Amino acid sequence: MIYLNDGHIRELGINWQLLMSLIESTLHIMDTPEVVQPLKPYLRFKDPSNRIIAMPSFVGGETDISGIKWIASFPGNIKIGKPRAHSAIILNSPDTGVPVAVINSGLLSELRTAAVSAVMLHQYMALERRHRYRVGMIGWGPIGRRHMEMLLALHGDKIDKVKLFDLKGIDPATLKRPLNLKANISNTWQEVYRESDILFTCTSSSTRYIDEAPLLGSLLMNISLREYIPQSLSAVKAIVVDNWQEVCRENTDIEQLHKQSGLCEEDVVTLRDVTHSRALENFSPSETILFSPMGMAAFDMTLAAYYWREAVKQGVGVRLDD
Repeated sequence: MIYLNDGHIRELGINWQLLMSLIESTLHIMDTPEVVQPLKPYLRFKDPSNRIIAMPSFVGGETDISGIKWIASFPGNIKIGKPRAHSAIILNSPDTGVPVAVINSGLLSELRTAAVSAVMLHQYMALERRHRYRVGMIGWGPIGRRHMEMLLALHGDKIDKVKLFDLKGIDPATLKRPLNLKANISNTWQEVYRESDILFTCTSSSTRYIDEAPLLGSLLMNISLREYIPQSLSAVKAIVVDNWQEVCRENTDIEQLHKQSGLCEEDVVTLRDVTHSRALENFSPSETILFSPMGMAAFDMTLAAYYWREAVKQGVGVRLDD
């Protein structure tokens, strides 16, 4: 068995094009017996704002791995100088059940989240609605920064300018080239929201605050899932999710639209529909598109299996005795 941490993942390298293609390969076998992932349970105790989520999955095909991700989200950690999220993955042989890897890496979780977004962005950019895009980012924590890294790596030549906002403020020193040449730090979320063709929300907000209708024809990358007062999305009909059963619960914006506006599974398309049925082409250029991914264990196992195999191949990581 091998042990990997953030440092080992960095040593193995981050190739966004490759990570995106790995997610696409799992989407190809989604909704078949080659992907098994039960609805993930949430463990809550003491402070109800905290949670630890169990995310088991089997992914067949070339990935051929089973395992579980155990991810804790403690929002109050930020006040004591600790990361909000901590993530560990155990990989098991799908043939014997023997554990083959333990990966203690918040970085890997960030990479999965941004790689899934990369798939959606790739499909959206292929529509060529514009030659260049104004990008907004609300929330400049680890997830926001990782998404910006991915965006600039894959689509930097199509980004005209970037607006950033975070309630805690943003240190200009965190804006490295080429981002510092394109980015402006805004004083309000409204300024970012109103002037972005592509908007990322990557906050840990415990209350919804976006109370305005979005820019017509924009893409809303709703990564943090709980940002929009339902009325602000009342005119948005083009909605993409990763999995309806997962995302329509736990007080997400999708669940609130379901409860208050009657949004149902038949009203949305899945990311697999986008990649394999070209579902985005059914939306008019003037329609705002909302992407709300809950996060699927199958994608975590896909990337974890890749890094585990690369670690074995390259001699990276710590070998643990049985």
